[in-house]
Amino acid sequence: MATVLVTGGCGLIGQHVCSGLLKKGNVVISADREEGHYNTGKARYTFVQADPTDRDKYEEIFEKNKIDILVHAACTVDNDMGNIVEEKQMSDCRSCDKFIYELAFSSGVSKIIMLSTSQVYEQPDTREPIREDHPLKPITNYAVMKFASEKAFVEALGSKQDVICAIIRFAPVYTHDFVDNLVAKITDPKSGGYFVYGKGQYGFQFCCVHNLVDFILCFVKNADSHKYSGVYNVGDKLLITALDIINFMRLHHRLGTVVQKNSGGTISKFIQKIGGSKEEKTNYRYLNLARLMSNTMLDNTKAAKLLSLRWDLYKTK
Repeated sequence: MATVLVTGGCGLIGQHVCSGLLKKGNVVISADREEGHYNTGKARYTFVQADPTDRDKYEEIFEKNKIDILVHAACTVDNDMGNIVEEKQMSDCRSCDKFIYELAFSSGVSKIIMLSTSQVYEQPDTREPIREDHPLKPITNYAVMKFASEKAFVEALGSKQDVICAIIRFAPVYTHDFVDNLVAKITDPKSGGYFVYGKGQYGFQFCCVHNLVDFILCFVKNADSHKYSGVYNVGDKLLITALDIINFMRLHHRLGTVVQKNSGGTISKFIQKIGGSKEEKTNYRYLNLARLMSNTMLDNTKAAKLLSLRWDLYKTK
């Protein structure tokens, strides 16, 4: 039985991570700005109210508890942040980075899992899957913020060989009921209406929350040596097409009119009409139409060596 500290433990991702850890018999301390009620009252669960910038509160957590494992999910979109990432959110993350890893290492934790994002990768020119050693080129504020957090993590780690560490770069998440990231891919950034180009056979990489949680639980249980340390891509096995999103929403949720768009020519002409936007830097869910047909996948081979990523859009909860 391990004692696990989950930062951002009451967000969408954090609450499911905490729940899974509890089911596996761990003691869980959840730290977040505000208390959620998903795990309230469960055995071996403790909530501590703490802003991610509150060093004193985190020092107190580490002083009063023997923390074995840190799952650092604070400052993560869809967990305890909104989709707009501006200087305030980036500053909070930098402040947290200055002490959270230091406290963890000095307290003798055995494992640290940090949640990052697939947005840190450079957009490939081909449709080759993105592997963990793919070139990095963070462009959005969120990607820049998470890349800086990754670097802070690695710098704090230094040459320590006794701590097993994982950086998880995962795709935008969803559950049966959390569909914001899905719907964003069929939402025109200019008009705000729903649309599909052609028959909607172009796809996007997503990550069911339960795939992410399963990977974290597997790493917590099975990563028993330094050879497991490193960067892991985590996402669904297959892309989710625009048509999949529309069908899923119509089957399980409400969906208004979806406009079918055809440029009368090539997709490039269609894209040129709409172009990009500076909003992409701050809005995590902004749909860059210039990449609409990229169909880029994350290579999950490394993560799949630890477990099978079994959840998808039609088998989620």
